[in-house]
Amino acid sequence: MWTKVSRVGMLMGAGIKQHNKYAIWLIGLDRSDEPRLHIHNPTESPHICGCSLTDSIENIDKFNKSGDDNINQCNPSFLVICSTHLVAMAVKLNSQHLSQISAAGELKVKVPTYQRGDAVKEGIVHVGVGGFHRAHLAVYVDQLMQKHGVTDYAICGVGLQPFDAAMRDALKSQDYLYTVVERSAKGSLACVVGSINSYLFAPDDREAVIAKMAHPDTHIVSLTITESGYYYDEHTHELQSEHPDIQFDLDPANEKAPRTTFGFLYAALERRRQQGLKPFTVLSCDNMHGNGTITRSMLESFARLRDPEVATWISEQGAFPNSMVDRITPQTTAADKAALATTFGIEDAWPVVTEPFMQWVVEDHFSDGRPPFESVGVQVVKNVHDVEQFERHKLRLLNGSHSALGYPGQLAGFKYVHEVMGHPLFRKFVWQMMQEEVKPLLPSIPGVDIDEYCKTLIERFSNPTIMDQLPRICLNASGKIPQFIMPSIAEAIAANAPFRRLCFVAAAWFRYINGVDDNGETFEVVDPMREELQAKARAGGTNPAELLSIKSLFGDDLRSDKRFLQEMTTAMEDIARDGIMKTIPKYIN
Repeated sequence: MWTKVSRVGMLMGAGIKQHNKYAIWLIGLDRSDEPRLHIHNPTESPHICGCSLTDSIENIDKFNKSGDDNINQCNPSFLVICSTHLVAMAVKLNSQHLSQISAAGELKVKVPTYQRGDAVKEGIVHVGVGGFHRAHLAVYVDQLMQKHGVTDYAICGVGLQPFDAAMRDALKSQDYLYTVVERSAKGSLACVVGSINSYLFAPDDREAVIAKMAHPDTHIVSLTITESGYYYDEHTHELQSEHPDIQFDLDPANEKAPRTTFGFLYAALERRRQQGLKPFTVLSCDNMHGNGTITRSMLESFARLRDPEVATWISEQGAFPNSMVDRITPQTTAADKAALATTFGIEDAWPVVTEPFMQWVVEDHFSDGRPPFESVGVQVVKNVHDVEQFERHKLRLLNGSHSALGYPGQLAGFKYVHEVMGHPLFRKFVWQMMQEEVKPLLPSIPGVDIDEYCKTLIERFSNPTIMDQLPRICLNASGKIPQFIMPSIAEAIAANAPFRRLCFVAAAWFRYINGVDDNGETFEVVDPMREELQAKARAGGTNPAELLSIKSLFGDDLRSDKRFLQEMTTAMEDIARDGIMKTIPKYIN
């Protein structure tokens, strides 16, 4: 559709700009999926003209101007408002058009003015280039390059999975530039980010990825590979060494064609060891408690199974800083692309929409140097304990509350986070869960007011402009609930503290696993353990024992606690019988 739009733009420039009375034009798909041109004439009564793109431009004035219904038959893809003497086009994002993008429109767009391409070194290789990476680490690096002239820490993106081809194609088509749109109640701001300098798609050339990681210019390999990408057993805290993908990469015959992140890391680190180079820092930016510690443990376990000498070298010289990351980043939609074109005049194949808030706390433990992250607002701390304190606040309060909105909200038929947060029952529930059940279990951090942090979270969850969809919050729950909800429950059991609301959230997830909401509508459950979870959910019904028997997710302390089992059973029975909206008032004071 966007290619066709560009063709229309050329036609517009050639033929329509002489019709100065036409001030607004709209391109969309009608019910037959045929692109159509709709023109509003501000000098007459507000009618809509509709013409097929296959029709002659010269014949536009002959079309019926009484067709207001045409606008209802059109699914707008982008809208451009222009003066009565100029037809404006959304500009395709690429390096050649940066100055044009910066100068166009009343809403100024910040663009990179630093050098890119061969003029900089790619000191960071990032695995898993999705929305969060492009709204977080890549933004910090962009600020380092723009404000502080850093030239040796540009990013080379890496995609390991077949679905990463879409990101490769989107970025390559626009010189690896993309737009970050910050939305809040005050309005939207847009910034073009240029810190990603290149992109490697592993299925095309796995050796190229290994060589890039092993290159002397690479100082950091950062990761956003989601919880499932670590092959971490939540119960045993060990590597899932029997997983088929891990077994494939452990076979020396497959050393040059690995599948997993650990296969690539091992191959590159072994090559650096042979070349006498320092190991690069492995920097996890995933939303996990002890993300650096887990990464170290899993990679060292993998290396021991391949070559104990390499494992010892990694253990003695490697660095795996722990970090806490935070920025709400919903999935990009077609509407987001259209809004970027209408508001800022940019045609971007894959922009990022996010909130103004951004935080990163990282342990100062790097094996081969690092950029001055603190100069752009990163909280670099010396003690891993400090990172852990921030992590616990964030995972238990922000992510735990997201879970409390996501799974019950999806079952109740809501679509967006702000819609759930706007319902008075959910607002009270989340606030009381944070204040009465989670907060008492958290450590105090000097300079951090937990009550103010909770209020900030309520405001962020209530932001209607980023349109954060519940399915994003709910996906891959088997890697989230054991970190966001169950640790608070386990600590409450040990302290004999209240945990009814936390149990309600866990019970809602158990119900959510079935993929049917309270109105009988089905929805997709996206989870790497979906088949096992759904089989257990069907077998257990309203009895939590079946799901709790999954030892990779739940510990014996939960399975053996009578108070917990009773709370879970009661909540599951009530939700199954009455639904979320009739059950949740029982958990509100």
